Amino acid sequence: MAIEIKMPALSPTMEEGTLARWLVKVGDTIQSGDIMAEIETDKATMEFEAVDEGVMAAIVVEEGAENVAVGSVIAMLAEEGEDANAISAPSENTAPAPAPAPASSDAPAPAASSAPAASSGKSGDRVIASPLAKRIAEQNGVDLSSLTGSGPNGRIVKADVENADASDAAPAPAAKSAASPAAAQPANDFDAPFEEQKLNNVRKVIARRLTEAKQEIPHIYLTVDVRLDPLLALRKQLNASLEADNVKLSVNDLIIKALARSLQREPQCNVSFQGDVMHQYTREDISVAVAAPTGLITPIIRDAGRKGLAEISKEMKELAGKARDGKLQPHEYQGGTASVSNLGMFGTKQFDAVINPPQGMILAVGAGEQRPYVVDGALQVATVMSVTGSFDHRAIDGVDGAKLLDQFRSLIENPMGLVV
Repeated sequence: MAIEIKMPALSPTMEEGTLARWLVKVGDTIQSGDIMAEIETDKATMEFEAVDEGVMAAIVVEEGAENVAVGSVIAMLAEEGEDANAISAPSENTAPAPAPAPASSDAPAPAASSAPAASSGKSGDRVIASPLAKRIAEQNGVDLSSLTGSGPNGRIVKADVENADASDAAPAPAAKSAASPAAAQPANDFDAPFEEQKLNNVRKVIARRLTEAKQEIPHIYLTVDVRLDPLLALRKQLNASLEADNVKLSVNDLIIKALARSLQREPQCNVSFQGDVMHQYTREDISVAVAAPTGLITPIIRDAGRKGLAEISKEMKELAGKARDGKLQPHEYQGGTASVSNLGMFGTKQFDAVINPPQGMILAVGAGEQRPYVVDGALQVATVMSVTGSFDHRAIDGVDGAKLLDQFRSLIENPMGLVV
């Protein structure tokens, strides 16, 4: 009996995803553990491994299909001894369309279409097409009923629509055109040329969560100036001693450690607001903002307060690389008790970061630059950076946030506290 391959839940919060790319094709022999596809979740693009073994008999959901519900059938696998050619995709498309269709889109296809049902992508009066193909056709004014599908069972896919000549295709109904996404977009007020870029799942989640954070969390911002020269001198010494171990500490590695140690000294800031209660964390799990191609993601250095600098450095390099490649696993980015965002390497002097809920704080780190600074009562030129803490005022009082930043400044300016 044929095995149904279903859209997996690759994270605890995943309800639907985008089938970004198939890595196998019909006719391929599949072994347990083989990577079958890349799936874009609400957090990252992740690989989907095969659990069952057999021969790929049919692809139900074409790559590029969006909003595919968890549990939907995406492919069919023939078991050993079963004829893969005799297996076809389910008669009903189990992958939902990206958005509710306009009322007129349910109208029967024009009777003038005389192509056979299997080759035209039609089943009775219903056009069988992938969600991506439907959207592209709607945007380009292509009538799907006039196309011949090249997908499984004559299913119309993206390539069929892109290869169609919109001028030769029957025009879409007027009501549908008026309700199309393109028509619904606001006018270009500045009369400047632009290219529309579709939001991926990660960017959608970022937009939603940051909007919620600013609307629901009362932020309080506190800024301190920190002299970096002692830290830079210690970093140079440590890197010289660690060179044989192929370890090179970054300033950010030391900042992660300093934030974790500060939270150990001021545990009242290692909290999150949970409605009627507050969670007081007994471990310092530091989320670190990393810019990935799909958007911002925050891999976590867990128990950073008890880890050595070399361990933090190695772990951070590995996590940052996986983040940029879209290979982070859910346990590597979900959670965290506090965050750090460092834009200093881009020359940003000072900024206010948005709290990553349900965390209670985030540290925004600016660039180290030469400034006049009073050291031991005398005016000198020193390397100074501005650091701003954003605190959830429901959980953290201003004086407690100030104490945390004071501990952070003390650790950076007296950095031996980071190695003992």
